[in-house]
Amino acid sequence: MDRVLIEALVVETVIGVYDWERTIRQRLVMDLEMATDIRAAAADDDLTHTLDYAAISARIQTFAEESHFELVETFAERLAALLREEFGIPWLTMTVRKPGAVPEAAAVGVRIVRGSLETVSDAPA
Repeated sequence: MDRVLIEALVVETVIGVYDWERTIRQRLVMDLEMATDIRAAAADDDLTHTLDYAAISARIQTFAEESHFELVETFAERLAALLREEFGIPWLTMTVRKPGAVPEAAAVGVRIVRGSLETVSDAPA
């Protein structure tokens, strides 16, 4: 099982439970690790046989721009479901950090794991 990474992706979105937070856009920093089998892509040097991290990053940006959630947990859960469905990702781990939310911490956030590694093929392509 192979994994495609997107690390420290920065998005801006409306996120927060306080009234003042509902009137501004705040920064979230995300890390994703997505399971796939890259052997066919590597054999043919063909992007269509792997997860396109540029397309996934663009979709995350659009999702963030359109979102208005109170909880980072909700943002992460909805985004994970969307990515798995739209890109056929069988398993992912996603970390979403909200820098500055707690003055004494560099960031707070959540890490979720969704899907099953059993659905990722280990058979030769």
